Amino acid sequence: MANMPGDLCYDSRVPADRPTPLPDLPRCAWTTTDPVMTSYHDHEWGVPLHDDRALFEFLVLEGAQAGLSWSTILNKRPAYRAAFDHFQPRKVARYEDEKIAALLANPGIVRNRLKILSAVQNAKAFLAVQKEFGAFDAYIWKFTGGRAIQNHLRSIKDLPARTPLSDVISKDLKKRGFNFVGSTICYAFMQAVGIVNDHLVTCFRHKQLQ
Repeated sequence: MANMPGDLCYDSRVPADRPTPLPDLPRCAWTTTDPVMTSYHDHEWGVPLHDDRALFEFLVLEGAQAGLSWSTILNKRPAYRAAFDHFQPRKVARYEDEKIAALLANPGIVRNRLKILSAVQNAKAFLAVQKEFGAFDAYIWKFTGGRAIQNHLRSIKDLPARTPLSDVISKDLKKRGFNFVGSTICYAFMQAVGIVNDHLVTCFRHKQLQ
């Protein structure tokens, strides 16, 4: 995709689609030699996020990941941004059959009908949450009182797939009409947007995000 003028990803943390991993530093064990994954870890994962558009983007991408690797989704993110109108929920909520057909024919994204339809439905539910709370940010961060949960994990084996809180959030999202928001997906979302800091204590980012 061609970047929009000044197109930055998530709170201007790192220029979109131009991964810039930091120099060799102690990182979480799940990072790979893929510079996109490393840049994501260094600049985005676990950073508290309060921008509604970016929060919606992560909801869609985490749902799209179901059954796939996060690396696959991250490398498709530029195509997703182009295909989904840069994840503007008001636009996505208006997608109809012709747009759905175009998305299903787009080789740059995961061409799963249920996941695509879920993105449209989630956009509608997202707008409803914005109307009720003023912002999705206000809604999602109320579950932790606006503060990030600070974990102190020493091994990748300690990373949970879900928690009682992700169960609660998943249940509430489903009640509000969201799809592809099971507890495991919700916990991955919480990690991504900084609701929980799950960087290992040996990782250089753990202390930075406290």
